[in-house]
Amino acid sequence: MTKLRLGTRGSPLALTQAHMVRAALVAAHGLYENDIEIVVIKTTGDKVQDRALAEIGGKALWTKELDRAILDGDIDLAVHSMKDVETIRPVEIVISAMLPRADVRDRIIGTATIADLPHGATIGTSSPRRSAQLRRIRPDLVITLLRGNVDTRLAKVASGEIDATLLAAAGLDRLGRPDVGAGIGLDVMLPAPAQGAVGIETRVADTTTTALVAAISDAPTMACVRAERALLLALGADCHSAMAALAVIEDGALHLRAELYAPDGSDIVTGEARGVVGDTGFAARLAADLLERAPPPIRHLFAA
Repeated sequence: MTKLRLGTRGSPLALTQAHMVRAALVAAHGLYENDIEIVVIKTTGDKVQDRALAEIGGKALWTKELDRAILDGDIDLAVHSMKDVETIRPVEIVISAMLPRADVRDRIIGTATIADLPHGATIGTSSPRRSAQLRRIRPDLVITLLRGNVDTRLAKVASGEIDATLLAAAGLDRLGRPDVGAGIGLDVMLPAPAQGAVGIETRVADTTTTALVAAISDAPTMACVRAERALLLALGADCHSAMAALAVIEDGALHLRAELYAPDGSDIVTGEARGVVGDTGFAARLAADLLERAPPPIRHLFAA
């Protein structure tokens, strides 16, 4: 077969996820590792680290260079952390597969629990969701912008520049750091939509590669993440929107929970809905219900 070119960002986590995808393709199709070339593509999101994503272009900063490489035929497939992928994608590109979802929780680094943080502690994050959730739980906390890869963020805590930060448990686990940080229960902090999921995209017209990739997809993960992304789309959410959502399969049906926050954590609207696996229409109905009940400080953060 012709060598497959797998595009990825160059961060340690992105490369780890790219190797996971390559290993899954090798195992599924009896390939050799050198049948799949990993191509590192520098994204704008990797280059600009001193500003929040919402200020400089949003999630497209993680994907646009990879999109261009796929569309130009420079790579055959691209690997993404699904929570970084915009809900509206180029029509020529398809999400062909998702690996089995990992731990969806956040972990706190620098303390055992949020409650244990001293009064007025400084927490580093660039996530509107995490900022709002933290401010709702602890209005006394000082939230400061923190971007960069995992090592950069951990170093800020170790040096005492900040008191704590939050990271996705899935990323820490994939980097071989399962003991770093303390898991935060889902009853305390619901995760970002698609957190913990790794997705693979291909060109729609490249049916051969799309079929190869589809063979490694985890159906439950795909169903749950599609429901969460359908909710995002129906809400018109963007990088300014403080929201959390999680879908799980229970008794053969999808159960979707969601929370929308005011940026300062002063208000919240919550909801849940159930639907048939494979049908995401119920997510749009949940979005409409949430927005109808949301106060103006929350509703104006969504474009729906």
